[in-house]
Amino acid sequence: QVQLVESGGGLVQAGGSLRLSCAASGRTFSTWTMGWFRQAPEKEREFVAAISWSGRNTAYADSVKGRFTISRDNAKNTVYLQMNSLKPEDTAVYYCAASNTAWAIPPTGADAFGPWGQGTQVTVSS
Repeated sequence: QVQLVESGGGLVQAGGSLRLSCAASGRTFSTWTMGWFRQAPEKEREFVAAISWSGRNTAYADSVKGRFTISRDNAKNTVYLQMNSLKPEDTAVYYCAASNTAWAIPPTGADAFGPWGQGTQVTVSS
């Protein structure tokens, strides 16, 4: 079973940048599809980005395209989310998630993923 631990969240001004990291345990990380989701107060969890096991294919929510970049380092069992040009509406708890299906095209639905990390808070001030 893969365990996921997110880090890198914090408080940043609008227009700033943050890089989230998700460290995974388990020897089969390189075969897992990885994703990032977020949940703002009183809102449902929503898809942010996902990356295939090889790193060759990615998917993004329209709201973050051109601003966020997902990447992975299979040698370090880590997936990253580089967030640039942050906006107050990006404020949320960000969750890392794994799927043990080697999707050619990463899924965007939360139901395709599990297990999940504990989340890291990102707050963007205006």
